[in-house]
Amino acid sequence: MTGTNVWGADGGDAAGRPVPGGTAHPGVTADPHHTTEVPRPGGAGRRDTVAGVVAQWQTVRPDLDTGPMEIIGRVNRCAALLQQAEDAPLRRAGLSRSEFDLLGALRRTGHELTPSELARETFSSGAAVTKRLKQLTERALVERRGDDRDRRVAHLRLTDAGRDLVDAVLPEQLAYESAVLSGLDSTRQDELAGLLGELLGQLEGRPGALRG
Repeated sequence: MTGTNVWGADGGDAAGRPVPGGTAHPGVTADPHHTTEVPRPGGAGRRDTVAGVVAQWQTVRPDLDTGPMEIIGRVNRCAALLQQAEDAPLRRAGLSRSEFDLLGALRRTGHELTPSELARETFSSGAAVTKRLKQLTERALVERRGDDRDRRVAHLRLTDAGRDLVDAVLPEQLAYESAVLSGLDSTRQDELAGLLGELLGQLEGRPGALRG
């Protein structure tokens, strides 16, 4: 999350389209404004939109195993809601999530990076990085210098203002994310982090299989 958008900085959105990192199942919308919710079975009165969709599919297609939908659908739904909500501190700083990811990459690596290295660090396309760098350079948050041996190569680094901005925003961003997760105690957060890490490791280890 912080400093790196694990879903990919350039793919999908929170407007009902499939979010990065997974294909939305039929009827499982990623729209954070979607409000058709039903009680989640066994959820002590908690409401869960995905549970309602799964129940409907189980009714019309009882022959299908909807177990994967309960996981992927919820991951996509959570991603859409988080993508919308977690950017509030960034908006107050006048930054988009993708711009903060780029600034964060320069801050956490601690050294200059080329545009192609920044693209890899932020899971972005080269064109997207070029556009963001132009905006951040104009705001004097990032500066570039030419390579001593190849003037076609640029090296990017944070200005003092850029570093100060990241250092000021990051604690607020982490506090905001902690508040989002406050409904889970530390043990359950650790369990969730472990499961998501295991799933992500599997998916990143076989990218070709995800294309079908």
